[in-house]
Amino acid sequence: MTNSYKELLKQREALEHAIATAREQELSDAIRKAKELVAEFGLTVQDLFPAGRGGSKSAGKSSGGGKVAPKYRDSATGQTWTGRGKAPKWIDGQDRAKYLIA
Repeated sequence: MTNSYKELLKQREALEHAIATAREQELSDAIRKAKELVAEFGLTVQDLFPAGRGGSKSAGKSSGGGKVAPKYRDSATGQTWTGRGKAPKWIDGQDRAKYLIA
């Protein structure tokens, strides 16, 4: 015997509620366990998520995620530019070789 559309919607709603409740409980348990381990071993954020290792959240970007060292410097103002993105006005249209940081 098949259920009616309305009965199936009620079942789905009850199932979605049960899924959400189970997820909340298991997530709470996982967080509690993680906090216990952090406290027991004196772990730091750096221990758990070392910089420069593992994957990054957005595909296609380098996993370093840190700042890039400047490649060019305007000796008159001291301003720097990494060579990435839109060129600043002080170097735009200029010979970039004279601004290179040695």
